[in-house]
Amino acid sequence: MTTPTTTRPTTLDATQVRAWMAEPAGPRIIDVRTPTEFAGSHIPGSYNVPLGLLEEHRRELADHLDDDVVLVCRSGARAGRAEGVLAETGLANLHILDGGMNAWENSGGDVVQGEQGWDLERQVRLVAGSLVLTGILASTLVPQAKWLSAGIGAGLTGAALTDTCAMGMLLSRMPHNRRNDPKPETVFAQLGAGRA
Repeated sequence: MTTPTTTRPTTLDATQVRAWMAEPAGPRIIDVRTPTEFAGSHIPGSYNVPLGLLEEHRRELADHLDDDVVLVCRSGARAGRAEGVLAETGLANLHILDGGMNAWENSGGDVVQGEQGWDLERQVRLVAGSLVLTGILASTLVPQAKWLSAGIGAGLTGAALTDTCAMGMLLSRMPHNRRNDPKPETVFAQLGAGRA
């Protein structure tokens, strides 16, 4: 078991995380993306704890995270949300990989490649774009259909302003994104074994 020894900023860039991981008492890397995204590529040695599971089991997870933790997602937004949720449990040893996997891969960080699927942000773009296009095309026949496009536009604006995405949260619960969802017991066992 490792205990936090050095005070580091909450947000770390990929170079800082990589250097820290090379130290004997490196951090635990918790990836909060969907299992499909994690399977596509992830940081070696990281643990997949999807955001929904983390939110639901925050107290139990906090019992397994007494060492330093770096939270990772695709761009940093979900990791920031995970940090807020875990901080509510009293954990003070939480850090976020600034820019997420995008920044990690762009900086040349090692990744484990696997079965490629669409990341959540790409899925949101597909669904939102399809709904806007459908609303516009349908409005040529039924003028009120333009409000579908307006609603999607308003939702995307709200998502940008609040740095949250209701559509992304809904898509993360779809069967294709949860087909390899880890069970809480499995996650706790992996985290416990990682201490040994």
